[in-house]
Amino acid sequence: MDDSRSSVVPGFSPGSKDSGPILSSEKVGPFLCSGENPFCYSFSMTRRRWIADEHSGDTAALIGSHATHLARVLRARVGQQFDISLGDRIRRGTIISVAEDRVAFALGEDLPSATLTPLTLYLAVFKFDRFEWAVEKCTELGVARIVPMIARRTEPHLASSASKRAERWRRIAFEAAQQSRRLSPPEIAEPIKVRPAIEAQHGLRVVLAENEHDIGLRDLMEGREEPVALAIGPEGGWTEEELVLFDAAGWQRASLGATILRAETAAISAVSIAAALLD
Repeated sequence: MDDSRSSVVPGFSPGSKDSGPILSSEKVGPFLCSGENPFCYSFSMTRRRWIADEHSGDTAALIGSHATHLARVLRARVGQQFDISLGDRIRRGTIISVAEDRVAFALGEDLPSATLTPLTLYLAVFKFDRFEWAVEKCTELGVARIVPMIARRTEPHLASSASKRAERWRRIAFEAAQQSRRLSPPEIAEPIKVRPAIEAQHGLRVVLAENEHDIGLRDLMEGREEPVALAIGPEGGWTEEELVLFDAAGWQRASLGATILRAETAAISAVSIAAALLD
C-alpha cells in the first residue's frame, strides 16, 4: 500500500469489508475519507493555537518554556503556520525564527474567534488537586474570571496556603485556554474572603445552595442576557450565616438538582449550564 495515499486505523487489515475503517487522503485536500468504505471517517486538520507571550505590530513570539516546547518537543521549523492569539484577536502566524528560548512569528490575516462568555466563577477553595481540576475544566468551558474564596468551611491549611497557589492556578488556566483554543485565559484573582467577594457587582448573581429546592439554575437564567456570577461553596457547603450574607447582598439562590455534588462537579455543572444559556 502506498503510505503517501492512505493510512489505516491500527488493528485493522485492509482488503476486507469486515476489516474496519480506512482513512484515505486521495485528492480530497484536508478531508481524509475512503469513498468505498462505509465505515470511513471524514475530518479536517486544525492548526494549533498559541497565546503569544510578546507581540508588537505584525510580529509575535513565544518565549521561555512555551518556546522550548514548540522548538524541541514539536520540532518547529521556519515557515510553519499556527494560529496566534494576541489577547483580543487571532491572527495567522508564520514562523520566521526558531531558538530554544524564543520562537518568532510574522503575523498575517485576522481569523474568526469566539467572543468571551461574560461569566465569573466565585469558587470556594477546597482540596487543591480537585480545585485545580475545576480551574482547568471551567477554563475549557469558557469562564471569563475565577475568584478563589476562603469560606467558613475551607480547611485552615488550605486557606493559609491558597495565596501561594494563585500563580500555579494561572499557569493551569493558561495551558487549558491554549489547549481549548480560547482567545485568552481567564483572569485568576487573588484569594479573598466571602464578605468582600459577595459585594462585587454583576448583572445576575447566583449562589448555588444544596438546601435550595424550588429554583434551578437553568430556570433562573432562562432568557437572561446580562453578565453572570456564580458562587460555589467548599466541601460541606456554605454555612447558614454565609447564605444570609449572600441574601443580604442581593444574590439569588439556585439548585443544580436533587443530588449532592462534589464541589468540583458542582462548579463544572454550573458553568456548563450558564455558558450554554449565555452562548
